[in-house]
Amino acid sequence: MRRESFPDPLDYDFPEWVEIGEYLYRSDGVVSYGTPLTVENIREAYSKGIFPWHTPGLPLPWHSPDPRAILVFDELTIPRSLAKIRRHSELTFSIDRDFRSVIEACAASSRPDQPGTWITQEFIDVFVEAHTAGIAHSVEAWNAKGELVGGLYGVDAGGVFCGESMFYRTPNASKLALLFLIEHLASHGSTWLDTQVMTPHLAALGAKDIPRADFLMMLHSAQRNNLLTFPKG
Repeated sequence: MRRESFPDPLDYDFPEWVEIGEYLYRSDGVVSYGTPLTVENIREAYSKGIFPWHTPGLPLPWHSPDPRAILVFDELTIPRSLAKIRRHSELTFSIDRDFRSVIEACAASSRPDQPGTWITQEFIDVFVEAHTAGIAHSVEAWNAKGELVGGLYGVDAGGVFCGESMFYRTPNASKLALLFLIEHLASHGSTWLDTQVMTPHLAALGAKDIPRADFLMMLHSAQRNNLLTFPKG
């Protein structure tokens, strides 16, 4: 039997500070530092509501933040401007057609609130392995010329999709890809997705922060139903 790498965040006594080398760092909901990034560890971590987030200079932190951002589909709000763009958009969408290109594009995207990317080459390689194993999934947005112009990727936590990152090369392509994903998930019985941390874009769509304990109970309930499905190929 495989030995578990992570504690259950519901039972974990999160320290306020952690000592690494000669320095003290705020824990901020981190359950582990330096646990290897492997497909099996990804599978276990996400099933427990934990995700890795590379931080330069630190052994890889694995987070279970409090609060946690989620998007409940019944509470989805589509701004009128985005709804109009969606009605007239010529973009087409796919699932799992080009995972590597999506995660590489997410890694290359510049973000005003982040000085660099947390999606390192190691992340790309291991998450591509996780995709091959059926754990990680992508949504692609294509223009009329067949060019990849936006998308997102995330992880199946066993009944809940955990969004990781988005990118766009055409305005609103990532937002429309997310709406496409929500429609797909809802059609298979899912009722919400994990967005991990709040952003202005997600807040505009109706995402909300909830306590970690509430998130974990919702996650475990969804895992018992295990309705999340993705097409093969």
